[in-house]
Amino acid sequence: MDKAMSADEVVGRLSDGMTLGIGGWGSRRKPMALVRAILRSGLRDLTVVSYGGPDIGLLAAAGRIRHLVTAFVTLDSIPLEPHFRAARESGTLERLTEYDEGMLLLGLTAAAHRLPFLPTRAGLGSDVLRVNPELRTVVSPYPDGEELVAVPALRLDAALVHLNRADRQGNGQYLGPDPYMDDLFCAAADAAYLSCERLVDTADLQKEGSPGSVLVPRWSVTGVVEAPGGAHFTSCVPDYDRDEPFQRAYAQAAADPSAWPAFEQRFLSGDEQDYRAAVADLRAEATR
Repeated sequence: MDKAMSADEVVGRLSDGMTLGIGGWGSRRKPMALVRAILRSGLRDLTVVSYGGPDIGLLAAAGRIRHLVTAFVTLDSIPLEPHFRAARESGTLERLTEYDEGMLLLGLTAAAHRLPFLPTRAGLGSDVLRVNPELRTVVSPYPDGEELVAVPALRLDAALVHLNRADRQGNGQYLGPDPYMDDLFCAAADAAYLSCERLVDTADLQKEGSPGSVLVPRWSVTGVVEAPGGAHFTSCVPDYDRDEPFQRAYAQAAADPSAWPAFEQRFLSGDEQDYRAAVADLRAEATR
């Protein structure tokens, strides 16, 4: 089955109020072309699950997130995402669920395996339980009788991930050093949409990486979008590194309410082709 579609077609399958998982990690291999497509749409009231980066910052700044489930929101080389900081300080996020990184992993794993929860010691003796009073503990049924945190399954209506290569059937390949949790996001979702740097024939997936680099199997993918540069301005190693000059410009504008409208107009008011052209213009300006 040919699952190729456009980013706008993906967003057309989403709806208000959905629980949406976004793959990648911080400012690394985020499906930014799909996030920008959401910004062009009217989608709102989303519950978003993410190891957060600029995906969360942009969606929060646009008022699209009702409930955020995350372990952090960072730009990596800039410790705290500025739009997320502003949303937290102003209280514009209706609800925030803060887990540790391992707890988020377990929530996705439980959903992928269709389990109601998975137990962990993480969170015990910490403020995780205080700031998330909905979390419950369970007692081991074995002789140890240990009390453990029961991390609830993070079941997703849809997942968005970005990988280096994919075929038209939905097999997705990463070529960088880290798979992040993209396969779990897809397996935990009712529908998963994968953007990639390049669509290739299935046989060609073995030419650039090992068999184990085919991270996401076709059975867990609903649609595939060919989006060269689709993770920009985050990294998509080895295809490209993070665009640090652009990220600095983004962070500076995001931290200054008077500067953000001009940045938004320049880079986010058009379609993906307009975005790429605006980025190219910025690079040209830097070399003059």
